[in-house]
Amino acid sequence: MARISGVTIPNEKQILYALRYVYGIGKKTSNDIIEKAGVSPTVRTKDLTDSEISRIQDVINERYIVEGELQRVVTTNVKRLKDIKSYRGQRHANNLPTRGQRTKTNARTRRGKKVTVGGTAKKAVSKT
Repeated sequence: MARISGVTIPNEKQILYALRYVYGIGKKTSNDIIEKAGVSPTVRTKDLTDSEISRIQDVINERYIVEGELQRVVTTNVKRLKDIKSYRGQRHANNLPTRGQRTKTNARTRRGKKVTVGGTAKKAVSKT
């Protein structure tokens, strides 16, 4: 199993897709890394040589921020927005969408499970 930037990437996948398991590497970045390292995008991870893995790792280290460092940067950016009490910071603090999406309907991913307001059930008839 190959480890790149502290992440064990899957053996059976092509390296183009396996690199995406690293936080901060997506479709375009993965393509760029493979091109700069001079590795075929269709080769499986298990078939990579140690020199190819090290070339890929070197390209990532010199050009990109990934994994823990990137997560730290994102967290500090969100914390800064909350501290200065900006609109986006308030939306982050209240667990609401920050980029202008509607919240009257939808937004369930961000807001969580729907909570039904009480008083909608019919009352049971009591004998008197």
